[in-house]
Amino acid sequence: MVAAANPMAVEAGLQILRQGGNAVDAAVAVQTVLGLVEPQSSGLGGGSFMLYYDAKTKAITSFDGRETAPFGASAQMFLGEDGQPLPFIEAVNSGHSVGVPGAIDMLSLAHSEFGVLPWKAAFAPGIKLADEGFAVPDRLAMLLKNYAHRVHLDENAAARAYFFLPDGSTLPAGYIRKNPDYADTLRAIAANPRALLEGPIAADIAAAAHLQPRPGTLSVKDLAAYHARKRVPICRPYKDKQICGAPPPSSGGMAINYIMDVLAHETFTPAGAADPQNWHYFIEAQRLAYADRDQYVADDAFVPVPIKGMLDPDYIARRAALISPDRAIVHAEAGPPPKRCSARKS
Repeated sequence: MVAAANPMAVEAGLQILRQGGNAVDAAVAVQTVLGLVEPQSSGLGGGSFMLYYDAKTKAITSFDGRETAPFGASAQMFLGEDGQPLPFIEAVNSGHSVGVPGAIDMLSLAHSEFGVLPWKAAFAPGIKLADEGFAVPDRLAMLLKNYAHRVHLDENAAARAYFFLPDGSTLPAGYIRKNPDYADTLRAIAANPRALLEGPIAADIAAAAHLQPRPGTLSVKDLAAYHARKRVPICRPYKDKQICGAPPPSSGGMAINYIMDVLAHETFTPAGAADPQNWHYFIEAQRLAYADRDQYVADDAFVPVPIKGMLDPDYIARRAALISPDRAIVHAEAGPPPKRCSARKS
């Protein structure tokens, strides 16, 4: 089964499965097509985490392909001349918000260990769509219409020409858009998984991050230094199941397990999702989990993250006791959890 945010990406994954590929092979195809049909959300330039379950060995492997900040990043990079935080739009529409892309390197690492088909096979669907053209999805058209005019594209003629029509309007839904440059990029990565991080494409990425009006510090050295890694997943029992998630710098593994550990202390009615009371418990557990998540979870290469303390049974019990069956937590505050910090495991 393939699930993705766009039907064209789903079909790409299914094509690979029909050819005898496995989930990792399909994931590569899905990611490359997402980069074409929803570049605002996913694709080659982003980061990702992967959990891979091997049904034969029953082993779960976590792969970390999260983007990293450039070496030139600083605590002041999102402050204006007045020392105050920049408005969100100004901050995100700048070279300062560009990190080193990790998704493709992570997929390459996962594929080298678990892939079945040749690496280049997974790129065929994306190359075909980019060469022959694809119908602009409703979501991309909507976001371009509402947002693209707020993006600084005057310094990037290629991006403006791609997302805007000659009359100045943005791409409408259903418009057939070809992207031969993207197809060439996929061909380069299919031939060399490091092509995004080393060589001429990496130089182009670094140059784009230095465009005005707010150039960043991303360099070819930042890109070349990046390497995705395997991690030990966070796994916890829940009733008769085992729930696993990615460890820091992802917050997902902690949050999911934290929420489920809290919910183990609550009593759900048989009505399930039809009972608002059950939703109340779920929402309250999320409030508590994300209060701790926002306070304590960060990149554990730089900040000690108290995962063990946050998932300590006694601490979870104390957090669960804060949930009332008949009222909401107006403002959920963080911990403190026991000081049992988790060291990063590579």
